[in-house]
Amino acid sequence: MAEAKAFAVRTHGVTKVFGRGAAAVHALRGIELEVPWGELVMLVGPSGCGKTTLISILAGILDRTEGECQVLGVDPQHLRQSTRTRWRGENVGFVFQQFNLIPALTAAENVAVPLLLLGHPRRKAIAAAEAQLERVGIADKRKVRPTQLSGGQQQRVAIARALVHEPRFVVCDEPTSALDADNGQIVMGLLAEIAMRGDRALVVVTHDARIFHFADRIVRMDDGLVAGVRTQTADRTLKLHSHQP
Repeated sequence: MAEAKAFAVRTHGVTKVFGRGAAAVHALRGIELEVPWGELVMLVGPSGCGKTTLISILAGILDRTEGECQVLGVDPQHLRQSTRTRWRGENVGFVFQQFNLIPALTAAENVAVPLLLLGHPRRKAIAAAEAQLERVGIADKRKVRPTQLSGGQQQRVAIARALVHEPRFVVCDEPTSALDADNGQIVMGLLAEIAMRGDRALVVVTHDARIFHFADRIVRMDDGLVAGVRTQTADRTLKLHSHQP
């Protein structure tokens, strides 16, 4: 794959098959995707078309069946498992659809988890987590547990956790699906503001047309393939209706 340095992500002919024989499910059928540095790319399409499978492969969580995949200049699948785990921990931030916060931990402790897993001293990890919570506007919730937070606040904690280790590649799975229009705009504004730099890239899986204006390009998927790509001038301006959470 020539000129890979121009792209944070580049795939060629990526397939993913779950199961074998008559029970085989062809989730991806030959994905061609390029994500330039400094861009926010959205993956859209019907449920079951392979969007979440694709980002899981890009993040080094799933192995592909066939094809080529370069992420941040390496092929995650060619790394030994321990090396891949370390690579993912250092370079990838993942915002999950259901937040995946640990109920027994405070907001700051949840955000500090990636740093603790990388071996950072607890005191420094918590300090970095608190600074990240301030960046996303909820520093006052640092000692609060997830069950005491609103959905919008939990999503901000999840974003802070995904970004606390300064990842170069951020992947989000339906980050606004549980949020109202205003909170969805705020969450995407935070992601775009914090995550988007010339040495980073962001891929967002979404069905939410209200946030399409944040994207530099929109990749439409259908039946395990890229069905079309629309490049646009991104408008990162928050389009609010009432108030922040």
